[in-house]
Amino acid sequence: MQMQLSSILTVGRKAVAGCALALGLFTASASIPVAHSAEPLRIGYSDWPGWVAWQVAIEKGWLKEAGIDAKFEWFDYSASMDAFSAGKLDAVTCTNGDALVMGGNGAKNVMIMLTDYSNGNDIIVGKPGVKTLADLKGKKVGLEVGLVEHLLLINGLAKLGLKETDVTLVNAKTNETPQVLASGDVSAIGAWQPIAGQAMKGAAGAKPLYSSADEPGLIYDVVAVSPASLSGRRAEWIKFVGVWDKVVAYIQDPKTQPDAVAIMAAKVGIDAPTFTRFLKGTKLLTLAEGAKVMKEADGFGSLYGSSRYADAFNVKYEVYKTAQDVKSYIDPALTDGK
Repeated sequence: MQMQLSSILTVGRKAVAGCALALGLFTASASIPVAHSAEPLRIGYSDWPGWVAWQVAIEKGWLKEAGIDAKFEWFDYSASMDAFSAGKLDAVTCTNGDALVMGGNGAKNVMIMLTDYSNGNDIIVGKPGVKTLADLKGKKVGLEVGLVEHLLLINGLAKLGLKETDVTLVNAKTNETPQVLASGDVSAIGAWQPIAGQAMKGAAGAKPLYSSADEPGLIYDVVAVSPASLSGRRAEWIKFVGVWDKVVAYIQDPKTQPDAVAIMAAKVGIDAPTFTRFLKGTKLLTLAEGAKVMKEADGFGSLYGSSRYADAFNVKYEVYKTAQDVKSYIDPALTDGK
């Protein structure tokens, strides 16, 4: 049974920490060897536009044309990370923060490429009358503590010279934030689409105060591979990465975009106009664009800087205990065919 896009976003597509407990259960088995070279590469993917984009390559036969024997396995997002952590997959699509969550709980991995970054699908929504993020000083904000909207709020407040302690956090499940906002008990909520949109519909006059579009690179989406598979089958992974530009070009070309959207929308079981709307909140990255991001630097323009930020957040909120060596999680050479 296919997951609806709204469902998968609701259960935690953008969780920096949401799967920590579940992933911890698989720590003991995380080192199980993955597929031998005679078997297809097993890749877990789920219902985020930047990942379901691979469906275009699958249906067009581009992977086979490139000489890649790959088996994409469709999952609920959290289940895909559980499967990877149990050693059942060679690779999984996830956020850079969640790659660290898996590794911090025993399932080491290497990010070999970027697919996209969130470009507006994660939002802090203010109730009617709240016009700016600065208006939240001394007010209550409802969101799931430890998830990426929490990270997003802290980022926005910091830009204004405010601290987390300048607001009062009300821990609320993301799928319940529309009701929380409508109740008037909080001045704002944090949610990802489509829940953020539902919150605005349920509270006439509510508006976005801050979104992931205001901090490009806060949330990167990647393909993370097990170290064993990357070491033993590097040539295959290089070919795999090389297919990505063809996918991005097909999705972005006005002539072929309708077909691409039809393929992706059909996979997730929603209509094309709705999928197109979510696609706009996702900035797909070509390999050249990804290569620029995969250079060591501080700040959100670098996968390294963004991941260090997520790592500090994860440790602070006890998603895992020990800070991770971010450099060990990133291999930028594959985007250059090496």
